[in-house]
Amino acid sequence: MTLIAQVVNFLILVAILAKFAYKPLLKAMADRQARIANDLQSAEQERVAAQQLHKEYLDQMAQAKAQSQAILDKAVKTAESMKQEILEEARLENARLLKSAQDEIARQTELAIAGLREEVVSMSLAAAAKVIDKEMNSEANTKLVADFIEKWDEKKVGNLPC
Repeated sequence: MTLIAQVVNFLILVAILAKFAYKPLLKAMADRQARIANDLQSAEQERVAAQQLHKEYLDQMAQAKAQSQAILDKAVKTAESMKQEILEEARLENARLLKSAQDEIARQTELAIAGLREEVVSMSLAAAAKVIDKEMNSEANTKLVADFIEKWDEKKVGNLPC
């Protein structure tokens, strides 16, 4: 009889546990399962969002790198352009200075030749006056000297190295 009492007690205990403990336990397990599923879904959404953010970050980095390369290329191009402008200005200034120096040399050469002519004229007049031993009028002196200089200039002064 004790065995029957134990079996009856056990069945009563199982019925009480089924009514009061099993349903709440099943509900707690279902709630926990739903919470875990929800957490997994949230984790997946966060992973997808993190991947999207990472992709956006990589895209922004690529854009920044491209922009920095474009800025660098533009700066190099601008510097090269400025270099060419400076070189061109220097070349033009050099040509201008060379032309100015050549003009000055030509002017100084002409002044030197004119000075030599005047010197030759005065020396020729002095020599002619001594040779002729008389004074001629001013026009005759000038014509005589001009003819002499012209002939002398063609033969001598035209060949002078300058």
